[in-house]
Amino acid sequence: MSDEIVFILNGELTRVSACDPTRTVLQYLREDLHLTGSKEGCGEGDCGACMVVLAELDDSTQTLNHKAINACIAFLPTLHGKALFTIEALSQSAAEAHPVQRAMVDLDASQCGFCTPGFVMSLFAQYENRVQMSPRDIDDVLSGNLCRCTGYRPIRDAALAVKNYPAAEHAVIDVTREKLIDLQATLGTAPTLTMQTSGRTFSSPATLQALSALVIEKPDAQLLAGGTDIGLWVTKQHRQLENLIYLGNVASLKTIELTETELNLGAAVTWSEAMSAVVSLYPAFADLFTRFASVPIRNTATIGGNIANGSPIGDSMPALIVVGTQLLLRRGDKTRRVALDEFYLDYQKTLLAEGEFVEKIIIPRPRPDQTVAAYKVSKRFDQDISAVCGCFAIELAPETRVISSIKVAFGGMAAIPKRATEVEKKLKSTTWDEAAITQALASFADDFSPIDDMRASADYRLQVAQNLLRRFFVATTQPSALIDVYNYGR
Repeated sequence: MSDEIVFILNGELTRVSACDPTRTVLQYLREDLHLTGSKEGCGEGDCGACMVVLAELDDSTQTLNHKAINACIAFLPTLHGKALFTIEALSQSAAEAHPVQRAMVDLDASQCGFCTPGFVMSLFAQYENRVQMSPRDIDDVLSGNLCRCTGYRPIRDAALAVKNYPAAEHAVIDVTREKLIDLQATLGTAPTLTMQTSGRTFSSPATLQALSALVIEKPDAQLLAGGTDIGLWVTKQHRQLENLIYLGNVASLKTIELTETELNLGAAVTWSEAMSAVVSLYPAFADLFTRFASVPIRNTATIGGNIANGSPIGDSMPALIVVGTQLLLRRGDKTRRVALDEFYLDYQKTLLAEGEFVEKIIIPRPRPDQTVAAYKVSKRFDQDISAVCGCFAIELAPETRVISSIKVAFGGMAAIPKRATEVEKKLKSTTWDEAAITQALASFADDFSPIDDMRASADYRLQVAQNLLRRFFVATTQPSALIDVYNYGR
C-alpha cells in the first residue's frame, strides 16, 4: 500500500505526496510543474485544449496502450501506477518532431496555436497505438477537440497524412514502457493508494473484497470511476469532496466476459471498451454510441458510472433497457440481480442500498428474430446532450407479424430513463401495422409528462417520441427506406 502517488511522467518516475484528492491533473501540470503546453479552455472536458495521453501496460503483450484524456477533469491520484505523456514529451526541437507534429506543420494545420497541443495529443495516442484511421474515424477521434480558428480541414488532412510519415525514434516512449514495467513490479498490477490531506481522504482498493468493506465502512464516501461527472462538481460547482473511493484499480471491475447467453461488463469498464463489446452484439447501437460523448470522455467514463449516475438524459440506458439488461449489485459478500428498468426510482434515486454498489452489467445476447433500433435527437449531431433518445426492441411472429414482445424506452422524456409501458401494452399481441401504430401513439401521453427546457419543449418531445415509434415501424416494414434497424433472424 502506498500513501503517495507514484507514476511515470514524460519518461520520469514522479512522486507526489500530501496532495488534495481532487487536485486536477491540469492544475498539477501547469501550476506545480509549469508544463504549460496543456491549456485550460472549458474546464469541463469539452474543448480538448488540456489533452494529455494516459498510458498503461497491456497485461498480455506488455506494450503500452495509449488513451487521450482530459486533464482538466482527471484527479491527480488516479494516475497512481500509470504513465502520462504531455505535449512536452513529444519533441524538444523541430528536428526531433514527432510524425504527428511534422504532419501538422507541413499541412498548415495550426493557426493561433491554442488548441494545437490538444489535437496533437489526440492523434499521438492513435499513432502510437498503430491505429489506421478512415476520414470518419478521424472525425470521431477529434470530436473532443475544438478549434476556434475553424482550421479543421488542414487538421483532418494532417491526420490522414501522418500514416505516410516514417516513424521517428522516440526514446521517451521506450523509457516509459521500461519504467512502467519496473513500477508495476514494485507496486503490483493493481496498486493500492490511501491518502489523507487536511481531513480529506482518497482510497484506491485493489480487490473487490477490499472495496466492499470500504464502501460499508464509509457509506457516505463518493465512489469515483471515470470522474467525467464528478470532475465537473469540483471544477464548476466548487464542491468539496471529503472522502473518495476510486474503483479504477479493482481488476475484477474492469473485466469483459462473453458467455453463450450474455455479455458481462465490469462496472469500471470504460465506454471505449464497452462500446465495441456491446456493438459486436447489437450493431444497431453503433450510431448512438458513436455520438455518446467524445473519444477522450469515452476513454475515461465507465459504463457502471453512467448507469449508477442515473441521468434522465444518459444515452446508454434506454438502449440497454430494451434488450433486457440486468445489474449485479454487491454489498459485502452478498449480491443481487435487478433489471435495469427497475433500478431507477426517481430523479437520480436508485435501488442501491447503503453500502451497496454496481458490480456488473449483464447484457443478454440478442434473441432470435429480435429487431432493435436506437435514435438520438439533439440540436447538434455530435457532442450534444439528447433532447430525446428513443430505443426499441420487437419480436414478431414470422407469418402473422403479430407482436410477441416489444420494449420501448426513452431518455429525456421523464425524470429517469423510462419504458413506455402503456405504449407497449397497446401494441403487445396486435399485428405490427399502420393501424396498431396509430392507435398506440396516444398512449405516449399516459407514459410521459416531459418538461420544457433549453433543449426542447414538452410538446416537441412528445411529438418526437411518437415520430420515432413511427420511424421504427417504417424501418422494419420498408427496410429499403430507412436502413437503421438490425434483425437477428436474417
